[in-house]
Amino acid sequence: MNRLQLCKVVSIVFLACSFASAQHMTTFEAPGAGTSYGQGSSGISINLEGDVLGFYADSNNVVHTFLCVSGCTSPRTFTTFEAPGAGTANVGNNCFVPQTCQGTYAFSNNALGVITGFFRDSSNVIHGYVTAPPYRTFTTLDEPNAGTGANQGTFSTSINLEGDVSGNYTDASGVSHGFVTAPPYTTYTSYDPPGSTFTLTSAALGINIEGALTGEYFDASGVAHGYVRAPSGNFTEFNVAGAGTGSGQGTESSGINDLGMITGPYFDSNGVIHGYVRSASGNITTFDVPGAGTGAGQGTEPEGNTLLGEVVGNYIDSNGVNHAFVRSPSGNITTFDAPGASKNPAQEGTIPQTPNLFGQIAGFYQDANGVFHGFLRNP
Repeated sequence: MNRLQLCKVVSIVFLACSFASAQHMTTFEAPGAGTSYGQGSSGISINLEGDVLGFYADSNNVVHTFLCVSGCTSPRTFTTFEAPGAGTANVGNNCFVPQTCQGTYAFSNNALGVITGFFRDSSNVIHGYVTAPPYRTFTTLDEPNAGTGANQGTFSTSINLEGDVSGNYTDASGVSHGFVTAPPYTTYTSYDPPGSTFTLTSAALGINIEGALTGEYFDASGVAHGYVRAPSGNFTEFNVAGAGTGSGQGTESSGINDLGMITGPYFDSNGVIHGYVRSASGNITTFDVPGAGTGAGQGTEPEGNTLLGEVVGNYIDSNGVNHAFVRSPSGNITTFDAPGASKNPAQEGTIPQTPNLFGQIAGFYQDANGVFHGFLRNP
């Protein structure tokens, strides 16, 4: 990180200090969220000021984006908005995973309040967008090589302090590629790491202040490999020792912080999931949350990391139930569940998404009736 970029990070930290406060975990519902199975609210990203970005599915299974402030404690703290051109048809009841409903999804908000995400139109084509306060004007992002068929298009999922946006797009053949674009969002850089047959960029925390990108790609054998793309366009591939080398195994990446530290999961030869932290210099530390299951599809899944090296994620226990964890920079692990989270392995349980510098965490949980709720956890 150069001196100017470091100064920007430090300045934002001091700016945000006045907003930080210690509170307990709170749950919230976005105004207008549906209350049937597969509907409800989710917290997806939280910036330095503590503003929570998310989306909700209404009673017609249409998705809308919200931003809430002041702890999301009342309806008046919520602002909702729709991207122009977003579809409004009821096309399914699985709006959260894997985000197949029409409407407006949100994924990342920076310290200046600028938001990126994507919307699904009436033909189920995906388009990215960027919007800034007061969220009345939207810039649509369509990577020129993106397909225009159903479930194809541009998925913008991460934005940094400079306004650079990263994500991936699906072409007309259904193949995914990475992209990055910068204000005024008129030009796009498409990329694939060497050896990739399918490239993904990490969501929410996929790009840092320097413009370094992370994610994973899948080779011709279906094995996942982590990568870092430098602002110059050079790639560094990495694989965690112990990661499996069969299809559906390997190393994935969940996010990169402004100092270049990466976290994510890797899948061993038995399909068990483990967490890792990779320093900017390439040193990798692996870890498992106590209580994580040791069967296929169970284990430890980091979701994101802070500038100070704190890691947030979820773990799947031996019964297949999701729980949340926080790992400190020294390696101490704290686990938690959102109040009311289901313990049914067929449901999502507690799923934290991203932390901010102060350790505030936004996320969501699914209750025993299959309804989703957002949560905000303060340290």
